[in-house]
Amino acid sequence: MHVRYTLERSPHSPHFSLILLPSTTKMSGSWTDGIALKIVNVLVYFLFLGSNIYTYASGTTHYGGKETYITPAPWAFLIWSLIHLLLLGTVVYQFFGGKGVIIDGISWRFPLLVVLNAIYVNVWVKGYYPVAFVFALFVSSAVTHIYYVVKKYHVSENLGDELFVHLPFSLYHGWTTVLVVVTAFQAFGVNAATHGAGIWTKVFVFLALFFLEGTAATYAFSSPEGDLPASIAIAWSLFAIFAQQSGSGFVHWSALVFAILALVWVSKAAYGLFVRSRGGIRLHDEERAPLVPGA
Repeated sequence: MHVRYTLERSPHSPHFSLILLPSTTKMSGSWTDGIALKIVNVLVYFLFLGSNIYTYASGTTHYGGKETYITPAPWAFLIWSLIHLLLLGTVVYQFFGGKGVIIDGISWRFPLLVVLNAIYVNVWVKGYYPVAFVFALFVSSAVTHIYYVVKKYHVSENLGDELFVHLPFSLYHGWTTVLVVVTAFQAFGVNAATHGAGIWTKVFVFLALFFLEGTAATYAFSSPEGDLPASIAIAWSLFAIFAQQSGSGFVHWSALVFAILALVWVSKAAYGLFVRSRGGIRLHDEERAPLVPGA
C-alpha cells in the first residue's frame, strides 16, 4: 500500500506528530505489467487473425462456399477487415492505457476467442459445415463472454476505450450472430444452386431473418444508449442478404423488409448515443448489463 506523510498537531499537545496516511494517488502502471499475456495477444493476433484476413480478402470463403438462401453478398464479409483492423488497435492499446480492461478484464478470453475463430474459419473454408457450425457456436460463446465483461464492468472512459475495446467487440458480437445463422444454413440447409426454395426453406429463412432483425432491436434497447455498432452489423448483413438472394422473390423481399426494420433500431441506437454524448444519460451498474440473450 502506498502511503504519504503529513505533520499534524495534536489538540492535547503543542508538538507536531508524523502521521502516515494512505495515498489516494494511483501509480501509473508500466507497459511491462502483464507482459506475458500482452505478448500472447500480439502473437495470436498475427498468427491467426492475420491468416483470417488473407482468407476473406482472397474471396475463397464466399465463392468456394455453399450457397444457401440466406447467404449474404460477398461485400458483407468486408466487416471482417474492419474488425481485424480495430483488434490490431486493441493489441497496441494494451501497452498504452488499455491494460485495465484488456489484460485485467478480458484477460485470456481474447487468445481463446482468436484460436476458436481461426479454427472456425479454416473448417468453414474447407467445407466441413457441420463442424464449422459447432465452432461458430464456440466463437459466439467466447465473444459473448468478452462482450458481457466489457459492457458490464468497463465503462468507456476515453476515445481509446471506445475505439479499441467497445467498438471492435460490439461489431464482433453482432457479426458472429450472423455467422451462426449463415453457417447453420450451410450445414443443414439446401444448396441454392441446385435446389429451389421449398415451403420449409422459406419458413426457416423467414424465421432466421426475423431472429436477426429482433437481435438488432435487442442491441438497440440493451442499454439506455443502445449498442450502435452491433445493430449496424446486423442491418449491414440483412441488406447483403437482400442483395444476394434474387433467386427467390419471397426471400429477397423479406430480407429487405427486415433490413429496413433493422435500420429503425440502428436509428434508435444512434439517437441514444447522441443523447449520451450530450450528457443526457447517466448509467448505473445494473443499467450497463447487456440485455442480449445469452450475454
